Amino acid sequence: MKMLPLLLMGVSTVVYGDETRDALFAATVDEMFPNLVETRRDIHSHPELSNEEERTAALVADRLRALGLEVQTGVAKHGVVALLKGGQQGKCIAVRADMDALPIKELRSVPYRSQNPGVMHACGHDIHTTVALGLAELLVKHRDQVRGSVKFLFQPAEEAMPSTYKKDWGAKLMVAEGAMANPKPDAIFGLHCTVSVSPVGVMDDDTHYLKAGQIAYSYGADSANSDRFNIIIRGKMAHGSAPHKGVDAITVAAEAITALQTIRSRQTNTRQPLVISIGTIQGGQRENILAEEVQMGGTVRTYDAGFRDGVIEMMHRILKGVTEAHGATYEMEYRKGYPSILNNDGLVKATLPVLKRIAGESNVIEVIPSMGGEDFSYFAQMVPGFYFRLGVANEEKGIIHGGHTPMFDADEECLKTGVKAMAAAVCDFLSK
Repeated sequence: MKMLPLLLMGVSTVVYGDETRDALFAATVDEMFPNLVETRRDIHSHPELSNEEERTAALVADRLRALGLEVQTGVAKHGVVALLKGGQQGKCIAVRADMDALPIKELRSVPYRSQNPGVMHACGHDIHTTVALGLAELLVKHRDQVRGSVKFLFQPAEEAMPSTYKKDWGAKLMVAEGAMANPKPDAIFGLHCTVSVSPVGVMDDDTHYLKAGQIAYSYGADSANSDRFNIIIRGKMAHGSAPHKGVDAITVAAEAITALQTIRSRQTNTRQPLVISIGTIQGGQRENILAEEVQMGGTVRTYDAGFRDGVIEMMHRILKGVTEAHGATYEMEYRKGYPSILNNDGLVKATLPVLKRIAGESNVIEVIPSMGGEDFSYFAQMVPGFYFRLGVANEEKGIIHGGHTPMFDADEECLKTGVKAMAAAVCDFLSK
């Protein structure tokens, strides 16, 4: 048996080498698996929207207290913070799991389908929470393998920003309320369920499923700056039979939409990722009256913060030019949302051998970063962070539908990979 004896403060402790520890953890996870599935299905059946995660938070807190952890509740409204102290003194590593669900009606006919009408765990946060709870249980069972402490951050309100956009929420509020202090972790890990990915060097991401048992990662940016905007175009009402007497806000809006797309196609470096999407448009009162006002809403996704500010300036310039050319006016409310997740390259490099040891070399895949938004970024701004992707797809079971859709589901075998990978990453970081 490969092991390393340690003598700490007069107490003899045995810490196993990587491969022996992995085998020890794997055997325990296999024993835990039925309970992990039961926990996941319980959470999945009772989804709760952002800032409404009362039942989920209570379940999490009760489980952690039963394990003997130091537990703090009510952080950022319904967040839970817990600290696991290992068998030896050392550094502190944080692990984050988000708990909230989405306002989506579940369509899959499974025994554990949502019991809350119109609310669904369509993004896998039930998996994230279960993996973190499983990790806590595993490390408590093998506390002697933990050289330091593990801080668990069970986060509310990742999915939805507050309607006012004037208050902090989710990860940002957890940071503001001291979740990353006392003790401050030296680094943080997080994971996210993923059905399909865009591997580096592969064009079609829609058919490249990330299966249960696989893990994906990116160096540097992993998600985008996720912003929203609302534009109001104001013209002048007139009868549709005499358009020359008015300023048609619909025509101006149509030209503005087309012109805004030239920011990506003609005004920015083609190597700089950017998405500008108009998702809503409303205007007009009657089919034979020129619209006096049109409202449009959309999103902008970028990776670089400075480039993001440049895009905002270009949007104003285009909107000003188009509206003035037609004798119209505009207003734009631009709301900066989640900043881009920036994985720490050193932490990624150090952790990859661990992930490959657990999942296998061919099952750990480098992918093109997502243009989605995620507020794990607020934690990763405080300390080095690594946010990786946990495969959940299974074509044979029909689990191929992406997140934020009513048919989303996860192959529960991913729970084993998630717990084992996170446990190995945590213990490896603390021991080295």
